[in-house]
Amino acid sequence: MNSDNNNMNYIATFIKLSHLIEVIFFFFTTYNYYQIQAPPLRLSVTFFSRNPLVILRFPLLPVCSEEAPPPPPPPVVYNREVDDMLRSIINKLREQTAVLKDKSIDPYATSPEITPPVTPILKKEDYLRMKEEERIAKEEADKKKAEVDAKKAEEKKIKDEEKRLDAEKKAEEARLEEEAKKKAKFFTNIIVSFFDTLLQPIENKMDGVLGQTLDPLDRRYIAWLSLVGLAFNYNVWFCTARLAFPYHNETNNPYWIFFDILSDVVNVIDIIIWQPRLQFVKAGDVVKSRPMAKVHYRESQKLKIHIFSIIPFDLLCLHFKFSTIYRVNRFIRIESFFEFSDRLESIMAKAYIWRVIRTTGYLLYALHLNSCAYFVASVYQGIKSTTWVYDGEGTAYLRCYYFAVRSLINIGGLPEPVTTFEISFQMANFFIGVFVFSSLIGQMRDVIGAATAGKTYFRASMDGCVDYMNTYGIPKSVQNRVRTWYNYTWAAQGMLDESELLDKMPLVMRTAIAVDINLTTFQKIALFQGCDQQMLVDMLLRLKSIVYLPGDFVVKKGDIGKEMYVIKSGAVQVVGGPDNSIVFVTLKAGCVFGEISLLQSAKDGGNRRTANVKAHGFANLFVLEKKDLFDILVHYPESQKVLARKGRKLTKSKGPPPAKTKEEKQPGFALLGQKTETPKLIRLLTNFRKLKLLSQGNNTKISVI
Repeated sequence: MNSDNNNMNYIATFIKLSHLIEVIFFFFTTYNYYQIQAPPLRLSVTFFSRNPLVILRFPLLPVCSEEAPPPPPPPVVYNREVDDMLRSIINKLREQTAVLKDKSIDPYATSPEITPPVTPILKKEDYLRMKEEERIAKEEADKKKAEVDAKKAEEKKIKDEEKRLDAEKKAEEARLEEEAKKKAKFFTNIIVSFFDTLLQPIENKMDGVLGQTLDPLDRRYIAWLSLVGLAFNYNVWFCTARLAFPYHNETNNPYWIFFDILSDVVNVIDIIIWQPRLQFVKAGDVVKSRPMAKVHYRESQKLKIHIFSIIPFDLLCLHFKFSTIYRVNRFIRIESFFEFSDRLESIMAKAYIWRVIRTTGYLLYALHLNSCAYFVASVYQGIKSTTWVYDGEGTAYLRCYYFAVRSLINIGGLPEPVTTFEISFQMANFFIGVFVFSSLIGQMRDVIGAATAGKTYFRASMDGCVDYMNTYGIPKSVQNRVRTWYNYTWAAQGMLDESELLDKMPLVMRTAIAVDINLTTFQKIALFQGCDQQMLVDMLLRLKSIVYLPGDFVVKKGDIGKEMYVIKSGAVQVVGGPDNSIVFVTLKAGCVFGEISLLQSAKDGGNRRTANVKAHGFANLFVLEKKDLFDILVHYPESQKVLARKGRKLTKSKGPPPAKTKEEKQPGFALLGQKTETPKLIRLLTNFRKLKLLSQGNNTKISVI
């Protein structure tokens, strides 16, 4: 009973506090309103709270008449956050007040809080039984977990054992393989040592002829590769012909044997003498050591191919019928032919000639194989058995080759095939012919196009320039000079602009070419003697090539000097006089002019040209601009000082004499020296004498001041 009274008192107290907060909120709101708008009339109204025991009075807004009640004014809010917070608190208090009121009326009402779970009350027997069941279940779960762990451990143990056995097996296999390699290497080393000892005298003699090692681009090696390529072509051409055509007989066999042995000797010499001497690149370095070159060749795949290609299967002819089928392994030396082709292209001035010859050889060899296949097909069908096969008349190879040419190139006029085999063979011939012939023609077109690409570019450039001049009505004389420049430039250097070719090269190559062409000439120039050699090399890289036609003025008197010139080819003349008809000097290839103007200043016209220079015939000049020279001198301050000092000396020695001034004395009076000043007394007497003469002559009065 006491607890119920306490609860009721708590509820009543909570309700009063909530109403008190509402009243405080209402008071602040009303107070704020009266602070802003002072009403003319203040009334007291009784405010009844929700608790009937609490009665309060507050002054409210002025009351209007009952006919037209005014709308309530909006509340004034100074702080939105405080207002929202107070409103949320009031709403929560109202909700809790309503719940507590309901609970005060109905004591069995449910609390808004979540009810905690109720612990069941069991008897002692039931509790003991439940605990026993939990213990048994836990033991079973632990037992199952132990069994699973034991099973996993067993499986892991089995896998580890299998891995160990596999590792031991692999280690044993590796050991056996290593031992086998050692044995093979041991026997190989014995064989190699035997051959080294046997061939040592020959190698020593060849060292004096070929040297310890050879550059793969050495012309002697390329000449030897031509013999290796010839031996390869002998095998691929004649072996196929001997397989297809009946060229083996007692008369011809000795000749075939001789040439077979000769081609094999060439391959053996290549393996023993030439290949072990070739230099090779390792980690960017060119290895020139003879022992290392020999080891490199013996460990390469190339040696295995070469050894297999010379295995003498021909000895089987002693037991079986004489045939060239035993020489098919010689065909794998095809890489030697391609190596010879690449090396030959690298040293030829016009490599497209060899490319055309090689492509033509591919076409002829395709026709050769087809002629051999046609003869074999004719033998299979029977000579003269049908109109399509070879009739057995004339030279078999020439007749079959003629058929292959007409068949592969699809000329037409061939005899009609009769049997199914003949029809199938001819259809395959047509398909292969179209494919092979189109491929070779396309390759030939590319070869010829690459060979004439420069000429095509030259023609296109010249035609475009001529069209431009015709469009704008350029005089014919100028057009003829432009055409002459194009033709001479192309004929002289094979291109219109050398810089296009040199820009594609690395800096080292461009430097080597520039040094080889012009360094000696630059070292002879007095202005550049004593300068840093690297500065001269940098200057060479900035040179530009220009072609002048006969009669073209390179420089004219009075022009601003911005370049110096080095004569690459041709000649120029320094001219003057009326109509530039007097030739003072002729400068030829290797001469330099205009170098002083590079260092002279534009102040007072110091860098003006002092003479006319024109081309005598076609002249190809190298030009160095002043801007490029100054860009280089930034990095060479010492050379800049040397050039400045020499430039001043050359300017004084070669420059024009200074202009005469008004104060300059005549040469005759200069011999008498400087005139002394006249005494004042003598000058006064002279003046009086002059005045007297003037007065007598003019009869006028003269006053001397």
